[in-house]
Amino acid sequence: MRRWNGWGDEATVVELPAHGAAFLEGLVGAGQRLPDASLQQVLAQVPESRLGSHALISVDAEVRVRHARGQSLPDWLAMRSGEFGVFPDGVALPETPAQIRELLAWAREQDVIVIPYGGGTSVAGHINPVESAKPVLTLSLERMTQLVDLDEQSQIATFGPGANGPQVEAQLRARGYTLGHFPQSWELSTLGGWVASRSSGQQSLRYGRIEQLFAGGKVETFAGTLEIPTFPASAAGPDLRELILGSEGRFGVISEVRVRVTKLAEQEHFYSVFLPSWQQAQAGVRALVQARIPLSMLRLSNAIETETQLALAGHPEQIALLEKYLALRGARAGKCMLTFGVTGNRGQNTLSVKQAKKLLKGFGGVFTGTLLGKKWAENRFRFPYLRHGLWEAGYAVDTLETATDWNNVDNLLNKVEASLRQGLADEGERVHVFTHLSHVYGQGSSIYTTYVFRPGDSYAVTQARWAKLKHAACQTIAGNRGTISHQHGVGRDHAPYLAAEKGELGMAALKAMAQHFDPESRLAPGVLLED
Repeated sequence: MRRWNGWGDEATVVELPAHGAAFLEGLVGAGQRLPDASLQQVLAQVPESRLGSHALISVDAEVRVRHARGQSLPDWLAMRSGEFGVFPDGVALPETPAQIRELLAWAREQDVIVIPYGGGTSVAGHINPVESAKPVLTLSLERMTQLVDLDEQSQIATFGPGANGPQVEAQLRARGYTLGHFPQSWELSTLGGWVASRSSGQQSLRYGRIEQLFAGGKVETFAGTLEIPTFPASAAGPDLRELILGSEGRFGVISEVRVRVTKLAEQEHFYSVFLPSWQQAQAGVRALVQARIPLSMLRLSNAIETETQLALAGHPEQIALLEKYLALRGARAGKCMLTFGVTGNRGQNTLSVKQAKKLLKGFGGVFTGTLLGKKWAENRFRFPYLRHGLWEAGYAVDTLETATDWNNVDNLLNKVEASLRQGLADEGERVHVFTHLSHVYGQGSSIYTTYVFRPGDSYAVTQARWAKLKHAACQTIAGNRGTISHQHGVGRDHAPYLAAEKGELGMAALKAMAQHFDPESRLAPGVLLED
């Protein structure tokens, strides 16, 4: 069963190894565990619903609790403390586009705010209800999960928007296809949510980001139904798909998604390579992507993340042997781990690996085969569960991400890490910070940073520490040629920084679009665009 106060399935537990806890204690100090509220304590706080009766809407207290928060660290603190603040007045569970239209018409008649809800995995405050004089309805798409149609000739699949990653892949793989979109939140996040937030999957080098996969669909708005036809390409004015990609529920509710799918590959392998320094590693990765060697994924950890991953991996004896081997081959302190994948037929993959090996050897790369690559593939959707293990050990963890051009990667990465590392110095607290490049392009790269810090002696102090760190990093990103989000979206948390990226005229255009589709500002107010 899905957790009500954290990530994923209750049966899945990722514990922090004992030596991992010792590693973190040496870096930031002894952990401090805060007490958790019980579900019963939270249920007792849920107020009476202000909504009128509707057959598609549940006002059950537990249903409202389970749809009240996403998966950001502030959400985690709210769920763990039991201090949710605001709950939706009800949760709608439509099963068809017609029912979504019915609910939007009802919301207008009843003067109700509507929050579109996919898998509840937002880490930027997309789905949290805020204090309002009007009732708040969360419109969940979790029952709209079916593969409606598969055009094998055009390789376009039509889905309900609430299909999560496993549901999408299971239905396609039964027919011999894949979407190939694998964000870290894949277990719970949904197809409609991927489109609405401009998601990026871990194998975007092969399959593309969601904007390359999204072919068309339907959106239910307060101005009517927007239908986006599928074309392989079009020069007929601006692309209407772009109105919906990244719209984050402000313009309408996605009711049908058409995506470009691919035949299942014959073979897939993941490899690990260690490079002697960050400078050599970054140059090697840039050379790989700019040479257009057909790889399916690239992930480069900086030296601190590499050290942290090895320390938290378990099996210290085996890791010690690996470290000894790498040192003999010239990858010592400061080494960086690169994981790359190949996906395709045997001939393609053999040639791709050969080309990658040849190129990376020129940058001092030490190949360690597929063992660590297999471990990455096996555990790539388990990282969100680590928050539980760290919390039990007395530590808080969060992530943030951006993207920039290659000529700015080092500058931005170093400044973001410094802003976090020094962010709690006035409290005498240390912050452990590390980064990887998770999506690379010929032009530049994403930058994905993780930071670990100690909770305060209360939830309020811990929240204040997070807010201080988040603001410092976001200011740094906005002021140093970084996008405020490469893959997590804007939500409410990033909305204050969006104008620095879009400019005055761009923000005015976005607000005009929201006004066009939702003139009374009923849909997800405060998300994407500050109200």
